[in-house]
Amino acid sequence: MIELGVNIDHVATVREARKGREPDLIAAAKICELAGAHQITVHLRQDRRHIQDRDVEHLAQVLQVRLNLEMAAVDEIIAIAHRIRPYVVCLVPENRQEVTTEGGLDVASQAKKLKTVVKGFHDDGIKVSMFIDPEVDQVDASAETGADYVELHTGAYANAGELDVLGELDRLAKAAARAINCGLIFNAGHGLTIRNLAPVAAIPGLNEVNIGHSIISRALFFGLENAVREILAILDEYSA
Repeated sequence: MIELGVNIDHVATVREARKGREPDLIAAAKICELAGAHQITVHLRQDRRHIQDRDVEHLAQVLQVRLNLEMAAVDEIIAIAHRIRPYVVCLVPENRQEVTTEGGLDVASQAKKLKTVVKGFHDDGIKVSMFIDPEVDQVDASAETGADYVELHTGAYANAGELDVLGELDRLAKAAARAINCGLIFNAGHGLTIRNLAPVAAIPGLNEVNIGHSIISRALFFGLENAVREILAILDEYSA
């Protein structure tokens, strides 16, 4: 079975536009959960542009499915993760000027530091994923850190033109095969929609996708429950 993590950051983006209480992030998470999502994903950014500390705390208390905390490997957020103890943390790069995460984490250049971070999370019973570009050296470095998962950044694939899309799929497939050979669980995410998900879902060994912006966007017109279920229907077609 290929599982679905729903990123609900942009529910909080709408809320923070007025600094109020609506839309209710917890209600959104529970709708996703009831629709069949296997995981709720949130990114606690250093600038707190959308998700706030209290959101992560409340989600950890009420979710029946897994909580995946995306985060930069910085001391402040690491300490929060240790306190809240989500099921899994996904370590991502973070540039305060970016609109959204623009690329994968360069694990290879900081493997020694990240190995210490991973060990600390494992000591607290927290699993670790590395959000990386689909490159073999980044997969190898992620395995070296002791991470449990890699989440392959599908942004280049999602943005590829017709002439480049097959090349990007090949990159993803090769990185996925390397991850499996290294004993890592292979996930994928970024820029995936109902229109481009199927070829990624067909890559052998895919464990999970994390999708946020597309689901929240379609929810404006079709409802959040329906937006989650239409993604699950595609994943079901490619699940063993």
